[in-house]
Amino acid sequence: MSGFLRAHGYEMARLTFEHLWLTLFAMLLATLIGLPLGIVLSRRPKLARPIIGFANVLQTVPSLALFGLLLPVPWLGENAARLAILALTGYALLPILRNTYAGIRSIDPTLTDIATALGMTARQRLLKVELPLSASVILAGLRTATVTCVGVATIAAAIGAGGLGELIFRGVASVDNSLVLAGALPAALLALLADAALGFAEKKLTVKRA
Repeated sequence: MSGFLRAHGYEMARLTFEHLWLTLFAMLLATLIGLPLGIVLSRRPKLARPIIGFANVLQTVPSLALFGLLLPVPWLGENAARLAILALTGYALLPILRNTYAGIRSIDPTLTDIATALGMTARQRLLKVELPLSASVILAGLRTATVTCVGVATIAAAIGAGGLGELIFRGVASVDNSLVLAGALPAALLALLADAALGFAEKKLTVKRA
């Protein structure tokens, strides 16, 4: 084991950084899209079904197929990292969008009515009432999206975008289980750490809401 780490330790660290970079960028984009869109849909429920339905359909497309479909796109397929981030954003979007919408819509209307009666503007009501009360639900969506994103990011290596999937694909091609584990274990550890951190934040916010 020590010999394997000496031989592949630097490569594992480099690919772990690439994997983390792809995931963080995709999660940032998915959050910047999904959170505001979920807020808008909570005000326009009639639009929620088709838009969330589209995000749901996108989630069902096999990851390798989605990467392949995006390869011919101009200014996108030429950059593997950019293509991978876009695809990962699509997979992370649904949980964030759906939970933001559901979290805000699940708030007791009496509370928002009281906030309005107290003279709060729509923005103040959102920032001081709706988002704090739905924060734990939104974080649950972020938690699911992050774990999904970390897992799907391993497929990005198939199009040359890097990440821990490189070790997994090389290990499968050469029937070398040590290489497969060298890629799979750090990816699983990243997912577990992200899930634990967001789960802790979700728990804290749930207790605070109670």
